[in-house]
Amino acid sequence: MTNQPYDGYHEGYHDGHFGQDGHDPYGQQQPQAWPGQEQPGYQAYQGQQGYQASQDQQGYDDPYAAQQYTQQWQGQTWETQTHQAVSAPAAAETAYLPQQGYATPVPAATGPADAAGPGYGPATVGGNTRMTDAQRARAEGRSPIIEPGMQPAALTALLGLLLAGAAAVGTYALLVPLVVLQAVTAAGWFRLNGMWPARQGIALGFAGALAADAALLASGRSPSAILGTLGVWVLLALVLQLRSHADPDERMYGLMATVAASALAIVAGGYLAADADAVTVGAVAVAVAVLARALPLPTAASVVVALLAGAGGGAAAGWLTGTSGALVGVGAAVCALIGHRVASYDYPSRFVHFTAGVALPLAAAAPAVYVLGRAVA
Repeated sequence: MTNQPYDGYHEGYHDGHFGQDGHDPYGQQQPQAWPGQEQPGYQAYQGQQGYQASQDQQGYDDPYAAQQYTQQWQGQTWETQTHQAVSAPAAAETAYLPQQGYATPVPAATGPADAAGPGYGPATVGGNTRMTDAQRARAEGRSPIIEPGMQPAALTALLGLLLAGAAAVGTYALLVPLVVLQAVTAAGWFRLNGMWPARQGIALGFAGALAADAALLASGRSPSAILGTLGVWVLLALVLQLRSHADPDERMYGLMATVAASALAIVAGGYLAADADAVTVGAVAVAVAVLARALPLPTAASVVVALLAGAGGGAAAGWLTGTSGALVGVGAAVCALIGHRVASYDYPSRFVHFTAGVALPLAAAAPAVYVLGRAVA
């Protein structure tokens, strides 16, 4: 099909007839056109019909002749003179755009990359070892430190005030918020290490904390009960992991997480062994320090403000209890900030922030409360 409308079948087309003399070279009488369709294009179509008849008589000796005439068929087309040609887009407009925020895959934490392409670990049936959120954030150039925020800090402060108030009431009253703290500590540590669900490990760590509490009550709150329970639970965790049928690397990782969770939950029992006034001072100092740390300030300024707030809170609580609480408050605030920092080392996890982020500041401050409380008593 050409771009010119109704321009006839041959160059000799004139006034609706074929040839200069009006002779139809195909010997076909042209039928009358339909009403309203007296157009040259339909006459050209009749010429093709004549050609078709002659071709039937020749027996299609030339198979390409039909294609030649068929390509010259003039149908109803658009007028090309009335439309502007669309130019090809410039090369700059068709260039590839840069990637819009998609991170390049990074190699897995264990195993070298194979020859399939950069950024991918070796293909295995079981899949590659899971890359932690902190490792992925570091590989992508982002900070793996995400602080829990104000809501977990408020829960920490609430739990700290419960510890402080229960310590003023008595030993068995202190046991209630302490058991809650130990349970949340064990669960938060496993989730912080990317191991979830880990019911057996959490149950083992929490059972160690309950055993330490029972040993403290039975021994008259002697700190040796904490050390003895901790030694027994490390041995128990080692035996259980040796009986596991998991991969050796996974067993070692599970052993370290179980021992650490048990140790933190058991050490939190130091509040039960410490002096009641020291527990009140230390818990108040942790509550105030964590709230100050959650304020929207630069990191360095926030740490300084948190330490000052912890010292002030400890001094105020010490004044109420009649003890020197500034030193205990500063020591408890330092340990609380360390626990807060550890709970921030997972990018990002709301569950970690509401478990480890709540419990670790208080659990880490328990040894300082016991030691400094005995020093200032």
